[in-house]
Amino acid sequence: ARGPLEVIAPQELLCLPQAMDCVGAFAQRPESVDGLVADNAVLLSRYARRLLQKRILPRFHIEAGLQFTLLRLAHYLIIAFGVLYAMKIGFSIDLTSIAVIVGFLSVGIGFGLQYVASDIASGFILLFERPVRMSDWVALDDGVEGRVENISLRSTVVITNENMAVIMPNSKLVQNRFVNYSYGNQLVRLNIPVGVDYASELDEVSAALLEAAGSVKEVLKEPKPVVHFSNFGESALNLQIRVWINEPRDHAVIRSRVNFAIVRTFREHNITIPVPQLDVRVNSAASRMIREEQSYDDH
Repeated sequence: ARGPLEVIAPQELLCLPQAMDCVGAFAQRPESVDGLVADNAVLLSRYARRLLQKRILPRFHIEAGLQFTLLRLAHYLIIAFGVLYAMKIGFSIDLTSIAVIVGFLSVGIGFGLQYVASDIASGFILLFERPVRMSDWVALDDGVEGRVENISLRSTVVITNENMAVIMPNSKLVQNRFVNYSYGNQLVRLNIPVGVDYASELDEVSAALLEAAGSVKEVLKEPKPVVHFSNFGESALNLQIRVWINEPRDHAVIRSRVNFAIVRTFREHNITIPVPQLDVRVNSAASRMIREEQSYDDH
């Protein structure tokens, strides 16, 4: 087996001859030279990414997320150099002069397009730091939850459970807090609150909650589910059943199944989930005044 740093045989570079043929064909067309350079840059980017994806990157056993980052970076670099070279040929502009002009314009552009520049900078942070990757399941700070479909230079596309695409500027992902259920360890704990009547026997309630959690197949046996007494509520004893799962992206479905199991088990054991009640007491003097007013209105 060949090592990852071994030079690839010429016969394996299947994409390059096709790319050179396409470049030669474009060169023979009677179009503007700068247009040919831009077209060739697009073609070169396409075939270079295909070569990297199919021939080179698999030799290094790089995961899909990092491959996506490297392919995007190669595309941006090739297109950028192509555009600069096209400007040099088409307008006879020295690249040094372009750098000076860009330096002066960057100040004004920085003020006018500061949000776009922030999104682009955040895009590079996401591509290289990789706190979120393709196909990760995330919950954003505004309540949106779904699968990461695409990470571009300016924005990230998240597909929600309702199959709707949410286009999020990259700066929002970098600056705001979000939950990545696919990051790191897949072991996640769910805290499911439940309230019971003050007359309930807590030992019986605890056993019923453990029974309900154990009846859901997605709930792990280890670590074991635990019942936690949270506090004394106004009309109920507030408890939590804490369960562990290893399918974090399905946490909403598993939580629903545990809730169904709790209601079913409570009914089997005659355990009551209280309804909030409000007692209103009327003073006798006040009630007498009300009756007198009603009697006066009748006359």
